[in-house]
Amino acid sequence: MSSSPLRVQLVDPSAFTPPYDHALAGALARAGADVELVTSRFAYGAVPRGSGYAVTESFYRIAPGAAGSRLRMLAKLAQHVPDMVRFRAHARGADVVHFQWLTVQPLDVHLLPPRRVAGRRRPLVLTAHDVLPREPRPGQLDAQRRLYERVDAVVVHSEHGAARLREELAIDPAKVHVIPHGAFTHFVPEPSRGEAAASGAPAPGGAPPRPLPPELAAVPRERPVVLCFGLLRPYKGVDVLLEAWRGIDDAELWIVGLPKLDLAPLRAAAPPNVRFVPRFVADDEIAAFFSRADLVVLPYREIDQSGVLFTALAFGNPLLLTAVGGFPEVAATGAAELVPPGDSDALHAALTGLLADPAARARLAAAARAAAAGPYAWDAIAERTLALYRSLL
Repeated sequence: MSSSPLRVQLVDPSAFTPPYDHALAGALARAGADVELVTSRFAYGAVPRGSGYAVTESFYRIAPGAAGSRLRMLAKLAQHVPDMVRFRAHARGADVVHFQWLTVQPLDVHLLPPRRVAGRRRPLVLTAHDVLPREPRPGQLDAQRRLYERVDAVVVHSEHGAARLREELAIDPAKVHVIPHGAFTHFVPEPSRGEAAASGAPAPGGAPPRPLPPELAAVPRERPVVLCFGLLRPYKGVDVLLEAWRGIDDAELWIVGLPKLDLAPLRAAAPPNVRFVPRFVADDEIAAFFSRADLVVLPYREIDQSGVLFTALAFGNPLLLTAVGGFPEVAATGAAELVPPGDSDALHAALTGLLADPAARARLAAAARAAAAGPYAWDAIAERTLALYRSLL
């Protein structure tokens, strides 16, 4: 192999995972790779940019129609096919092409760039952020299997996810590689993030973090805050959390994130000390919420891994998680307490126990900081990712 830097294209046609994309791109660049992030226009503003790598906006998500409408779906599909065809030519200069998301599996399996270019091998890698579709459409699982079989390697973030690929889709175990998700330390403002300040990942908007919304900033600092953060979807168990919160009167529960469900029943079920912030939260707002939280709770019914979890690790938040997907693997570091999914009584007991025990929360927080600086540090993840690329070459 040449001694020149490895030319890596990280590709996210849908811009579904921008914090992950940019953190990995920056870490690979620091490790010596020549990195280009090929992505789409970001739905919530300008595409963020970090240092040390190039960004190319080759895919377009600007489409007519309301979000979730058939018109919007058809317009995006009409854009996706020519975008993928155009990308095949753009990818010719890469040594490795690493896709972060492919959402039109029946088409994408035919639109991937070739694995050999000008007589040389050019591996294709796919990260399975969602290992399998939660509510698969007819034929979607078979299409997902063909897509995994078409690439040279599939990266998953947990042993749980790897087992699902081997057992449920019969993917060749030699093709499945577990590389953990990294802690989003670039959301942590200086100077509290220390050496992570040199991470090269994009700063939250390039400006000081924004403060909490006024109605939340007015909450007395001595009053504990439990934070449930992220897109609000049915599988995230917010209804279970609200049931578990009944009878907890000496703390606040903040449910923060863009709703992807009908909030009216949840609001009706919420006790008075629950506050909703039902909107998209920009990168430069994230620090305010996680810095204020005394405990982060993720009551999911199912998941492989969660970017919210790795944001909480970066801030050193104690975690209360359900025992689903890859969550127990993070809890094994000592950073989280686990409860069974869907069990509001167990969740209530864990919430009351942790809120009454600052020392227990402090132990979880210390383990979270250690995990963020250790197994979930981006530089270690970049080295493992580069080792995978080299093994494929």
